[in-house]
Amino acid sequence: MRRSKRAAILDRGEEAYPAVLPITTTVAAVRDQFGHLEAGQETDTKVGLAGRVVFIRNTGKLCFVTLQDGPGNRLQAMISLAEVGPERLERFKTDVDLGDHLFVHGRVIASKRGELSVLADSWTLAAKALRPLPVLHSELSDESRVRDRPADLIVRPAARQIARQRVALISSVRRTLTDRGFSEIETPILQTIYGGATARPFTTDINAFGIELYMRIATELFLKRAVVGGIDKVFEIGRIFRNEGVDSSHAPEFTSLEVYEAYGDYNTIADLTQQIVVDAALAVAGSTQVTLNDGQVYDFGGEWRRISLYGSLSEALGEEITPSTPLDRLGEIAAAREVVYDPATATHGGLVEELFEELVGHKLHEPTFVMDFPVETSPLTRDHRSEAGLAEKWDLYVRGMELGTGYSELVDPVIQRQRLEAQALARAAGDPEAMTLDGDFLAALEYGMPPSGGMGMGMDRLLMALTGLGIRETILFPLVKPQT
Repeated sequence: MRRSKRAAILDRGEEAYPAVLPITTTVAAVRDQFGHLEAGQETDTKVGLAGRVVFIRNTGKLCFVTLQDGPGNRLQAMISLAEVGPERLERFKTDVDLGDHLFVHGRVIASKRGELSVLADSWTLAAKALRPLPVLHSELSDESRVRDRPADLIVRPAARQIARQRVALISSVRRTLTDRGFSEIETPILQTIYGGATARPFTTDINAFGIELYMRIATELFLKRAVVGGIDKVFEIGRIFRNEGVDSSHAPEFTSLEVYEAYGDYNTIADLTQQIVVDAALAVAGSTQVTLNDGQVYDFGGEWRRISLYGSLSEALGEEITPSTPLDRLGEIAAAREVVYDPATATHGGLVEELFEELVGHKLHEPTFVMDFPVETSPLTRDHRSEAGLAEKWDLYVRGMELGTGYSELVDPVIQRQRLEAQALARAAGDPEAMTLDGDFLAALEYGMPPSGGMGMGMDRLLMALTGLGIRETILFPLVKPQT
């Protein structure tokens, strides 16, 4: 039916999709200027505005239509026989459907029932919708929201609100950093060697060079090159690609923030991270106290806790665990707690982190920095300056979820080479997530990198922490498995 209407419009020599329209104002501007009108009051002010038809009621000599603009504001328009004439009134009744974009021109009035309206003296189709909208007052299923995001945005105000919150969050993060003298740069997405994290990459190739390439799994190694080159305070907000699992907090394509500061360390970068999150909460929720979609309230203000990984794990076990605790003992504890691990590939550091996540991490709901990780699981991190076997690394937990990671960066090129060579050996032995050896990065370090602090944080996860949403709701167009 809609295609037939489109064809009829074109056959009459009219436009179903005009290039331009004489728009003079917006729904919000009309409401701001004329919201004071009382029932039955009229003005001589004429406006031209457009929006999507989300309600329509065709009566005899007077039709009512509700227009919704991009931000989701709504305004009623009235199409009357007296104003537009019999031909255009009938054309309105036959041509216009729910979902169409409509332009109206006319006087601003308040209806007899007090509804602010445009009494149209003319109307024009701005775009004919060929696909009907979902029922506007119904709830789309979670799967439908993701698979048909345009419809979700049209019919669900919460979807538009989430998109606006994400924009506010990203803008806030940029503002916090640039106000503190950080420079935003861009690093390659296509890389000949991937690194900066322990993750599996997506692979592709380049016809011009005849070589295999990888989608980046982190921005770290190129941002550190910038610090070596003298850009002392640097960050990037960019897309990251990891060929791994998909669940409520992991997506194969996501947005990451990485920040590096010369002459900082993991303590100064923790302070900066807290400020970033606090500013983001103010931008998204208007307060450091945020109410999640399940009604829980979290306060991101005040001082955040800092606990040690080994100390908190020892407290949870009722037994002291240190970097010198034998692997066999850790295995016994894991077996007793039914923590699944592979004895053939287990390491002290890896098992300590598994036990921590199982017994402590998921219980950390208030913002908490977990400090001082095992050296063997932190190949890009400086050794702890006073505790043997530890690295100056923290993970930030909120709502039982890891939100970000910060380091005192390893800048000694000799030790860094040894660490990456060990990772390369692990990879050769069958660990698909071990890091590769990036010779160009190591060569850059040999020019001399100043003492530095660095941090990485998922922007999707930050919005999750501030709203209580799942990751597929915070990403506007997430990757989903095609329907068969």
